Amino acid sequence: MLDIDFNARIRAVRSTYADIAAVLDLERLEREIIELEEQAAAPGLWDDPDSAQKVTSKLSHHKSRVNKLRGVEARIDDLEVLVELAREADDEATEAEAARELGDIEAMVAELEVQTMLSGEYDERSAVVTIRSGAGGDDATDFAEMLLRMYLRWAEQHGYTSKVLDTSYAEGAGIKSATFEIDAPYAFGTLSVEAGTHRLARISPFGSADKRQTSFAGVEVIPLLEEATAVDVPETDIRVDVYRSSGPGGQSVNTTDSAVRITHIPTGIVVSMQNEKSQIQNRAAAMRVLQTRLLLLQREEEAAKKKELAGSVTASWGDQIRSYFLYGQQLVKDLRTGHESSQPDAVFDGDLDGFIAAGIRWRSLNKNS
Repeated sequence: MLDIDFNARIRAVRSTYADIAAVLDLERLEREIIELEEQAAAPGLWDDPDSAQKVTSKLSHHKSRVNKLRGVEARIDDLEVLVELAREADDEATEAEAARELGDIEAMVAELEVQTMLSGEYDERSAVVTIRSGAGGDDATDFAEMLLRMYLRWAEQHGYTSKVLDTSYAEGAGIKSATFEIDAPYAFGTLSVEAGTHRLARISPFGSADKRQTSFAGVEVIPLLEEATAVDVPETDIRVDVYRSSGPGGQSVNTTDSAVRITHIPTGIVVSMQNEKSQIQNRAAAMRVLQTRLLLLQREEEAAKKKELAGSVTASWGDQIRSYFLYGQQLVKDLRTGHESSQPDAVFDGDLDGFIAAGIRWRSLNKNS
């Protein structure tokens, strides 16, 4: 028989689960689901599309979280039965199955435990992520596209809804920048630890000589605010440009000037949108993101002023957060947490949970220290 103390580990995982359910207030979530279902069933709900969207989105998010919590609880119960059957039958195959299930449950509970550390003001929001290529020429624009695919694959693996809002293609390989939205509970809190500068080191596929090339890309993560109207943006403060959407290499993908670029003149913030069907929709989406960025900028300035008055302006996060080595040792390493993976192909294919969990724990520890 396998040398595993099932009883002790099951007690530990059940205790951790109980703490998580208490922190996330499972009973409150279930009560809110009933209320939201009543609102969703009300006649005339879609007379106000914006309000209806908020109700249905919140209902979907709550149900997803509750289903995950209740699902873990049921699997713990089933595991105890499986262990008992294995012992009664003295069946090594069944015990091995129970060991694998225990490992899966422990991993799921660890993931849920990390979510309890997401208590920031905007952590529960969906996220808008922007990736920009930095120094490194074609390697940097190619790297930016690799990061875009990495995050979209991560979202896909978790069943999260993702939507690319704008893409600026490079003349050579890859992209200059891309902005996308991930609609999922706590997407901002989860992905905010990915913000910063990412570095890629590899033998360049674009150079004539087999020399190592280092390139950079920046990742920005902001919360998606349903109503960013707290920031008033006068028409005189913005410049709106319209143009035709384009694909790789400048190839036209739209025959009308539906794409929109809004420049906030006082701050120089630029927001582009081209993936909606009409110019009106692109402008509305761009204004929402602009208002969100201005709101966050305002809060950052207030926080910086408080730190300055307190005699400290040291940021808690370094700019360069992660290095990807695609030559020799084949390694991805987070420079803050020390978490690493020797499977860079898997990481670029969306295997980010270990890095994200380590980042959230690191942030929580530093915040409380």
